[in-house]
Amino acid sequence: MQKIIKWFAPLLALGVSTFLIFFLISINEYKEHDVSEPLVLDTNITQKKSEKLWLDHFSQTEKLGYSFPVNEVYIKIDLDEKITKTITYRLSAAVLDPYQIFCLKEELKQYHLKYYLNQDKHKMELLIYSQDVNKLNKLVKVLKNYQISAVVKPYKEE
Repeated sequence: MQKIIKWFAPLLALGVSTFLIFFLISINEYKEHDVSEPLVLDTNITQKKSEKLWLDHFSQTEKLGYSFPVNEVYIKIDLDEKITKTITYRLSAAVLDPYQIFCLKEELKQYHLKYYLNQDKHKMELLIYSQDVNKLNKLVKVLKNYQISAVVKPYKEE
């Protein structure tokens, strides 16, 4: 058994290499070309037949007076309710140094407000949009402790 295993790997390698050599020779056969015949440019232009697409079948059915069924959706809207207009407020504060940003983020975590920090080249501005004006006014008072001036105004879309 050990003799078979000992000679198996070299025999396998020899078989694979023989196969590769014959395979490479068969795909790279050298064909002699007759040099006496000049090359001729084929000038016949053949136009491709337009392939018939499966979508063409659907476009022709409307001409035949038939159209495919489509699922229809009906939506009922109750417009009897009066729409009350809600006022959204905007808190804007100019932030200058990293300590103020840290304090600001810690306070915003306590108030559970989503905020947006808008950074330009020279300044950073905090923007908060909310409908709870009392919560925003409380936040303005807290931010004064960190020397952050903030202003709450009704937000109007431009």
